[in-house]
Amino acid sequence: MTDVHGTVEPGFESVREVFAGIAADEARDGGAQLAVHHHGRLVVDLWGGDGVDGDSLLGLYSSSKGAMALVAALLVQDGVLDLDRTVASWWPEFAAEGKAGVTLRQLLAHRSGVIGADGGLSLEELADDGRTAARLAAQRPFWEPDTGHGYHALVIGALVGEVILRATGRTTQEHYEERVRVPYGIDYHLGLPEELEPRFRPVLPLLPTPAEEAFLAANPVAPDSLMGISFNLHADPPFDNLDYGNSRAVRAKAPLSGGGVGTARGLSRMYAAIAGELDGRPPLLAPDTLAEFARIHSRGTDLVTGGENAFGLGFVPLATRYPSLTPAAVGHSGAPGSQAFADPATGLAYSYTRRRFGFMAGPGAPENDRLVPAVVEAAAKAA
Repeated sequence: MTDVHGTVEPGFESVREVFAGIAADEARDGGAQLAVHHHGRLVVDLWGGDGVDGDSLLGLYSSSKGAMALVAALLVQDGVLDLDRTVASWWPEFAAEGKAGVTLRQLLAHRSGVIGADGGLSLEELADDGRTAARLAAQRPFWEPDTGHGYHALVIGALVGEVILRATGRTTQEHYEERVRVPYGIDYHLGLPEELEPRFRPVLPLLPTPAEEAFLAANPVAPDSLMGISFNLHADPPFDNLDYGNSRAVRAKAPLSGGGVGTARGLSRMYAAIAGELDGRPPLLAPDTLAEFARIHSRGTDLVTGGENAFGLGFVPLATRYPSLTPAAVGHSGAPGSQAFADPATGLAYSYTRRRFGFMAGPGAPENDRLVPAVVEAAAKAA
């Protein structure tokens, strides 16, 4: 049985019990962390598993899309970015191949159709948003822009990041560092400094059960399908999620689609700065800005994954996945099964991280379906 470490505030003991049950069930999964803020207070700070403690830095993959969305929202709030202005008005090269009319709003809502590059992208390109953006400027969209939505898995960060760079002369990572990470002391990094490398714990591969292995063998993803292209499986060699998450180049440069590294405590704190007051400071996003970024802009069948989903602007509106949350809840998951969000209506900020890949856990590992309601219930009683 995996020991559970850390603390919970009075009233949140039930969350610890649920986490302990998950740790016992998932002992082979290599460790996990759970952190929850409620009205700016850290009320849950738990971890368990081999080689993982509360300070272990984990590769959290697409969680970085939430940090990207936060920076974009701040710049919209400042009046620096206009959601309904075309991408090409900042980045003229992007107008090629019928993309001249794509707006920033459509891009953030995964509606541009630019989900990858013909011939694929190398790991070196994917580690560097500037190189990826240069490839994508001349790329044809894979469907007519704004006629549908599909998950821009590995490239949306490079696309939005290039807009921010062209509009401000500074990278999204620089804006995040100056306006979010440093002032709030957040242990989630878009660009991991060399001196923090000893705290990094490598991502571990999926250990499928026989049934899961049989399912994967029976349902391969065609490299030339929209899913294959979005996840760069048509590249030579095909994209490898594990190599990406464990690459020092990715951690150092922090491509915005999936290169962020941090702790559950750190990512929960980032969302706490959205959910309400933190350290005596008002929420980072004004109510009208957050409402616009939380509003569902794309809903229905995803052209890439083939499943039903919804997107706001950069963020994922998580009440569609977790019914105990309010429609104001926004966040983003990460490929191993991590999940993080802010729910301003209840003052909750949540982050669950995993070190090992879960089975088809990209939208959030199944244990979040047990943890999130437990957190919401405890917070409601504590309010």
